[in-house]
Amino acid sequence: MQVIFGKHPVLECILSGKEVDKILLNKQSKGFDDIINAARERDIFVQKVPLERINRVTRKNHQGVVALVAPIHYYNIEDVLPHVHEKGETPLFVVLDGITDVHNLGAIARSAECLGVHAIIVPQKGSAQINDQAIKASAGALNIIPVCKEKDIESAVKYLKLNGIKIYASDLKGNKEIKEIDFKVPCAIIMGSEDFGVQHSVSKLADELFTIPMKGKIESFNVSVATGICLYQVALDRS
Repeated sequence: MQVIFGKHPVLECILSGKEVDKILLNKQSKGFDDIINAARERDIFVQKVPLERINRVTRKNHQGVVALVAPIHYYNIEDVLPHVHEKGETPLFVVLDGITDVHNLGAIARSAECLGVHAIIVPQKGSAQINDQAIKASAGALNIIPVCKEKDIESAVKYLKLNGIKIYASDLKGNKEIKEIDFKVPCAIIMGSEDFGVQHSVSKLADELFTIPMKGKIESFNVSVATGICLYQVALDRS
């Protein structure tokens, strides 16, 4: 991930239209109004952090602000969905809620690209950064599969539902097993974090909650493994 630092370089970076992943501001400093306003107009996430956090990114003369420029191009779900329909394909999306580990994100992207997912949807806040580690873990899949970074997962899910996409969420409290779900229809699969699962506010938007059967004593799969299982089930159903 490219790091841009200093007030004027960061502002120029925002105004140039580069894919800025997030902006870190020293919460004890002032004089960032131009940067904050420009970022807000372009829906760029701004985070106020202690000076030590910025110093861990760079020790150069950052003036209390750095921009983390994404190594990939982000898409909008409003642009991806019509393109899928134009190709005459049955939409398939993976929605990641609270996946913060870059290696899990990369592994999910690798399985998603191999198994025909049209896009991965992540939130602006609370998601793993797509950096060199994530791209390496994905075996380059993150350079191929569209990634949609949305303001929040709830809004993205509501948009999909309004456009005829069935929403399925992997949930330990689901009342159906994965083999009972109809994956032949246009659908999106929501995967939550291993610690907290899918947020309640998101899972309640799902048309179905499903479980993946397990026989061992461990309570859950690694999220990247669980996603791979789900997508393989979709591939079987659609074959």
